[in-house]
Amino acid sequence: MTVRIDREALARWGTFVLCAWPLVWQVVQFLTGGLGANPIQALTRNLGEWGLILLLVSLTLTPLRRIFGWTIALRRRRMVGLFAFFYICLHLLSYVGLDQFFDWSMIWADLIKRTYITIGMASFLLLVPLAVTSTHRWVKRLTYRRWKGLHLLVYPAALLGVVHYWLMVKADLTEPLIFAVVLAVLLSFRLLPKGRVGHWFSSRPTASPQVSSRR
Repeated sequence: MTVRIDREALARWGTFVLCAWPLVWQVVQFLTGGLGANPIQALTRNLGEWGLILLLVSLTLTPLRRIFGWTIALRRRRMVGLFAFFYICLHLLSYVGLDQFFDWSMIWADLIKRTYITIGMASFLLLVPLAVTSTHRWVKRLTYRRWKGLHLLVYPAALLGVVHYWLMVKADLTEPLIFAVVLAVLLSFRLLPKGRVGHWFSSRPTASPQVSSRR
């Protein structure tokens, strides 16, 4: 009896589980006291970190397709991007609800006074139209050209997200620096001509012709 494996379904569910697992783990840690002395602050920060990680992962899927021809990775881009937006929403809700207890006057004061919160909010607002227009129906409604142009906002949104994280961290800047380097590589990749990188990786050195010598 031959068992057929639906690779598309396996990749879809595998992506879902991998993207959802950090949230499950954070909730378990929060409920069991594993987030340290200030669990609300740790939860808020961790949710934001995972949102930024998944946002950068979603940006790497197109280069992977162009370099290695992994079309199955490209088909997971929308799910990963929506999970990134989901985590960023939870990050914002954790700050608004758990940290500030929906005290809008305090939230507004933070937004005006603290630069990293202002930048983080700007990044979130750039991502909202991308999440709303992520469906195939919106692609048809906007036309692919306009839709693709709109979704280039993901790059300034990611840049603002990295700056937000950089300014928020006061001591160890190792993780923000890693995010900044990864984003710089991805932005540099956008500047390369299409097909050039894939050609570099797919090309193989040809054997040098053998020259026969007469004796």
